[in-house]
Amino acid sequence: MEKFDLIIIGAGPGGYEAAADAARTYGMKVALVENRDLGGTCLNRGCIPTKTLLHTAELYHQIKAHGAEIGLTNIEDDGYDMAQLHSRKNAVVEQLRNGVASLMKSSKVSVYHGTGTILDKGHVRVNPADPEDAPADLEAEHILIATGSVPARPPIPGSDQEGVVTSDELLELDHPIESLVVIGGGVIGMEFASVFSSLGVKVTVIEALPRIIANLDREFAQNLKMIMKRSHGVDIHTGSTVTEIKNAENGWTCCYTEKDKPCEATADLVLMSIGRRAYTEGLFSDASSEEVRSMSMDRGKILVNEKYETSVPGIYAIGDVIGGIQLAHVATAEGRCAVAAMKGAEPPVDIRTIPSCIYTDPEIASVGLSADEAKQQEIDVITKKYPMGANGKSTLSLQERGFIKIVAEKESHRILGAQMMCARATDMISEFAQAVVNGLTLEDMAHTVYPHPTFAEAIGETLK
Repeated sequence: MEKFDLIIIGAGPGGYEAAADAARTYGMKVALVENRDLGGTCLNRGCIPTKTLLHTAELYHQIKAHGAEIGLTNIEDDGYDMAQLHSRKNAVVEQLRNGVASLMKSSKVSVYHGTGTILDKGHVRVNPADPEDAPADLEAEHILIATGSVPARPPIPGSDQEGVVTSDELLELDHPIESLVVIGGGVIGMEFASVFSSLGVKVTVIEALPRIIANLDREFAQNLKMIMKRSHGVDIHTGSTVTEIKNAENGWTCCYTEKDKPCEATADLVLMSIGRRAYTEGLFSDASSEEVRSMSMDRGKILVNEKYETSVPGIYAIGDVIGGIQLAHVATAEGRCAVAAMKGAEPPVDIRTIPSCIYTDPEIASVGLSADEAKQQEIDVITKKYPMGANGKSTLSLQERGFIKIVAEKESHRILGAQMMCARATDMISEFAQAVVNGLTLEDMAHTVYPHPTFAEAIGETLK
């Protein structure tokens, strides 16, 4: 039995970044266990493949929509190859996956391929995918659970049919489709709606809540719905409940109720994007101790304290498996903080300030408080807003839709948050994240000279 200082189960952004931090910063001997591919959901079945497709789809849409206007002519109506898009996506994923493997090697992290089962608070058994291979038993002072999440499937009649897919299956699509129904208007649903509508696919979105991307500022939902309808032709139905999915002669029919009226939408495929659930399969077994099998959980999620320690001393958990904000950069930050807690060190990052990003067209990003949230907390604020149509880079690139809004405390002018809906919003939001974490004021940020012409120049204009 090989001994380690730390065993990490799950090699997504939370797991592999924690492994590198533990080994490099604290000199810990680390084992990393993964039952699929290094990089986890984000790299293999989430962030990276989705954004790779989005990049290509948006280029195609821009040329189709504005080619003649900017001097690009003779653009074919069906000028994309879905198989090549799929191949390009796989190439990007493989390149980055190899990068993770190199990082683990250079950090001297021992990687075990198989399913990690916790036997007790100091031991993990790695069950290999090939049953002919012998299990590996590992021992460590600390164990970190970073097993992530998987797409959730609601108990809708007909949702188990072959034409009803999750994001995992849709990312493997290597042939064109003409129509798509998306059940769920959250981040995942709207990003896929953006991908396929940009490629000319007829997309229908059905959302049970009163608005799409309901967890973000209301202004985002209103603007995105209007833009997706006008420029992409996406048909969005909010306040609608799906009742059944049926096999139809020309595809798959999604039956739903909208304003007490029965409705139907038929498409080549139906995407289930109603959220994700914590993944704990194989984590515990009959061989696990009673203490481990009795670990505190809530509706499938592992409960932890402020140091990310579970109810079993020495066992920690981070990322999607503990619930909360399900984002790759959150899992990474939590993993680093958990490792620091194991060593009695201060948290290396401020986990209270988390940027949120949506890669639709236009992009959406926010951090900190919105004006409505500040009002609910009885904080007097001032807001500054700037329309991106006045920004030179936005105009010349035909991406002038959207805005930047800054929320600051009225008396001190300390920046409390920002909301952005514009090109490169996901890149620029970090400026405001730094401002919130470091207590900067409007005047502090306004001291900066922003280069012209850039999208970021709009930040300087907003601050004036």
